[in-house]
Parts: sequence; C-alpha cells; structure tokens
Amino acid sequence: MTDAAVEQVKIEKKSNPFAMVISCLLAFPLAAVLLVHPAAMLDANGEYSHRAMMFIMIGISGGFIHGVGFIPQYWFWKWLFSPFLAWPLMLWGYYTWFLS
Repeated sequence: MTDAAVEQVKIEKKSNPFAMVISCLLAFPLAAVLLVHPAAMLDANGEYSHRAMMFIMIGISGGFIHGVGFIPQYWFWKWLFSPFLAWPLMLWGYYTWFLS
C-alpha cells in the first residue's frame, strides 16, 4: 500500500560539464550580435533570411538550455534543444555572421 503513495523519481544523468561550457560559449556571442548589432546578420542583398534566422535562434536557445543544465522532460523538447541539433545550427549562425 505504501508503494502506491510513493512516487518513483527517475534520476537523469547530468550533461557533460565541458559540453555545457561549449554550448554557452557558442550561444553568448551569437545572442549578443543579434541583440546589439542585428545588421551583422544581413545577407548579400541587405536582407534577412527569416528562415535561416529562425533556425539559428533555435540553435541559440538550445545552446542556452543545454549550457545552463536544464533537461526538458518531453522527448520532442529534449531533441529540439539538444547539443546535437543546437551546435550545427549555431555554427550555421557563425557562418552567416562571418560571411556577411
């Protein structure tokens, strides 16, 4: 009877601290550029690629979420904000930033 009253708490393994630092170091400069000087992300025509900016911002969000150690519960959010997806998107952001 006491088994029904006690919740089973699932303990998840924390992320690698080195990978968390990498996520933060990739996310902070991109977020700063987008907030302080967004014109640095313009393409050759002087316009924003809204599709690219959406994906880059998802990557930045994933970098911050992983970097601070937050672990989402739902599988979709775990996948969307994982470093496996966030890092390539942030690298795309750096490519866009330095290409323009």
